[in-house]
Amino acid sequence: MSYAIIRNEKYTRSSLMGIYRHNERKNTSYTNKNINHQKSNQNYSIKSCDINYLKKFDQIRQDYNLKGWIKKNSNIVCEYIITSDEEFFKSIGEDETKRYFKTAYEFVKNYKNLGEEYILSANVHLDEITPHMHLTFIPVVHSFDTKSGKQVEKLCCSEFWKGKDSYKILQDNFHKYMVRSGFDLERGIKNSDNKNIKIKEFKKITRKLNNQLNIKNESLNKAMDELQDKMNSNKETIFDKEYE
Repeated sequence: MSYAIIRNEKYTRSSLMGIYRHNERKNTSYTNKNINHQKSNQNYSIKSCDINYLKKFDQIRQDYNLKGWIKKNSNIVCEYIITSDEEFFKSIGEDETKRYFKTAYEFVKNYKNLGEEYILSANVHLDEITPHMHLTFIPVVHSFDTKSGKQVEKLCCSEFWKGKDSYKILQDNFHKYMVRSGFDLERGIKNSDNKNIKIKEFKKITRKLNNQLNIKNESLNKAMDELQDKMNSNKETIFDKEYE
């Protein structure tokens, strides 16, 4: 069984240009050897960003008058990486793979009442081993200001991810949403809910899952071949006895 996988990464202002160049494939060279540049033209955006993430962040913050005190080391943007395993995407085909990522986008848009306006971009990468989506967003909390008596939009990453079970709740809700949408998947990666897994480490985990599935499939195919050989051998034995 394959997993419904969603993981979160947090970024400070100084990191935004780097993730923009990676997600939008703006770099001329990459340390990631799994990128097949001949397939990069197959990548697509569910929500594109017409300017870099730094400028987009400043634009959204001003347009929506986002409150919140930002320090130099404050996390101001989050990024979900959303995927499953290679075998899963092969089995469901191209159209259902597109629906998978579109469905995941709809989940993010509504989760914690985020709102699509706070999503910077959503890029689906098909030029690596396993299809996946990088979805960057501003962690905005909707709160009520008792002084003004009005609802305010506040940028606050720590409050958006408040509680030690925040990632577990994310995994639970994402899995339920994807299953209700018709995808036959198990929930998350076991025992990793509350770990802030780095993107590089996370991709290693998904590659490991792919390898494990490939090994299981090879073992299954081998067992099926052996069973077929035994069945053929039994048929031949019965046939020979019958007509001796």
